Amino acid sequence: QVQLVESGGGLVQAGGSLRLSCAASGSIFSISVMGWYRQAPGKQRELVATITTGGSTNYADSVKGRLTISRDNARNTAYLQMNNLKPEDTAVYYCNLYYLAGKTKYDYWGQGTQVTVSS
Repeated sequence: QVQLVESGGGLVQAGGSLRLSCAASGSIFSISVMGWYRQAPGKQRELVATITTGGSTNYADSVKGRLTISRDNARNTAYLQMNNLKPEDTAVYYCNLYYLAGKTKYDYWGQGTQVTVSS
């Protein structure tokens, strides 16, 4: 089992910054993908960004240039640096980790952390 604990959410004014952290513990496979997703009220959960163990990243178009994902493999921790935040970034942000073992995908989620951007 893998446990994910997010931290760093909060209330910020438009144009401000926040840094989210996601600490993973438990039986973590050596190769994994960690990512951040978000869900705004009344909307579907959507991808924000992902990063592989090797550091390859993928971003939603809406956050490119403003949000940066990174990870510290030694600490099994992923980060999301959020700059120039906009009111539309308001959502619950969820950390995700998954890995493949043979044909089986192991998928884990954190409990979520609220990010609120005021205009």
